[in-house]
Amino acid sequence: MQEIFAGMPWWVKWVAVPLIVLVVFGGLIASVVGFVIGLLFKVLVLVVLVGALVFVVRKFMSSSGRGW
Repeated sequence: MQEIFAGMPWWVKWVAVPLIVLVVFGGLIASVVGFVIGLLFKVLVLVVLVGALVFVVRKFMSSSGRGW
């Protein structure tokens, strides 16, 4: 791969090639990033809901003497 870019100017390696990659694979990259962010948000919501449920159950169990 290095011999392909050996005679090229620096801007071909660092500007033109990344721009071409973004144009060709931009939609795929955006889809993957969107999926990962959506998944992380759902995991965060799950952790918050489970934590709230555990908090409410412990609060209820400690306030009532005999439990359920």
